[in-house]
Amino acid sequence: MGGNRRPRRGSMAYYPRKYSKRIVGRVRSWPLWISEVKLLGFAGYKVGMIHLFRIDNNPNSPFYGREIFCPATVLEAPPLLIGGVRFYSSDPYGLKVFKEIWWTNLPKNVFRKIPPIKNASKTNYEKIREEMIKKIDSIDQIRAICITQPWLTSIGKKTPEIMEIPISGDKEKAIEMAFKILGKEVHIKDVFKPGQYIDVISISKGKGFEGVIKRFGVKILPRWHKHRKGHRRIGSVGPTKPAIMFMTPRPGQTGFHQRTEYNKLVLKIGNNPSEINPKGGFKHYGIIRNEYMIIEGSVPGAIKRLIRLRDAIRAKSLNVEPPQITYINIR
Repeated sequence: MGGNRRPRRGSMAYYPRKYSKRIVGRVRSWPLWISEVKLLGFAGYKVGMIHLFRIDNNPNSPFYGREIFCPATVLEAPPLLIGGVRFYSSDPYGLKVFKEIWWTNLPKNVFRKIPPIKNASKTNYEKIREEMIKKIDSIDQIRAICITQPWLTSIGKKTPEIMEIPISGDKEKAIEMAFKILGKEVHIKDVFKPGQYIDVISISKGKGFEGVIKRFGVKILPRWHKHRKGHRRIGSVGPTKPAIMFMTPRPGQTGFHQRTEYNKLVLKIGNNPSEINPKGGFKHYGIIRNEYMIIEGSVPGAIKRLIRLRDAIRAKSLNVEPPQITYINIR
């Protein structure tokens, strides 16, 4: 008689498997222990996938020092505009906004997303900087309010996304950096380096309402007469009591969920789009006009979707050694 054990289909950790409320992923935790004073994240638009060849620089790999094939994802990363800064204090109930300031001359497209900022032109930034340094013991986190600039790309979008990205390192130096970059653009090369591991957070491709075969990958039942009630279904939906303890796969919404993938290797960061643009542009995307990043492997989400990037929270290695790329296929 055969064994009666097998891994369950699907994880209960991902319930409820419902349609995401937002099309941009939410970052719930940051590697705040990093000592370097820098932004801990960035954002880019998914262009598509390519393949390349590189020299394997992992000493533990059987292919160490040899050329290996590598699928990769291209992200276009126009510079982020630092539109404001938020200072947070903390109490037993969590983080509280301690102080918030905005830059005076924001692009008009920003106000497609938020209402105009009142009294922004009257802000004395130097006075606020000195005040924050004096009250540094009350400040727990410093976060930059970052604004994406999709109008710099070829995807035909004007409305930006606005997100908060923490600044790591010593608090006094972080305050100085926050006021230094306020109202300016931050480039992806100022945040990440080739050879570094990062995490990607995004909303996966939406598939709609799907059955248990596609949603959970259950076994298709045999197609002989005793299985007359169906084949692309489960054999039993389980007991009716207790009603809340459903443990069997059921049909429903598939895709368009928030997912985080850890430890993606940054292969290349470039600022010359002609090196990566194929003739006629990327399929379903167009041409790259800004800085770009190549990440090893796949990234969740559809083409043109915003992908949030974060310093690896479970980094494999802290030794950043740029990969040696020998060939990039852009046909």
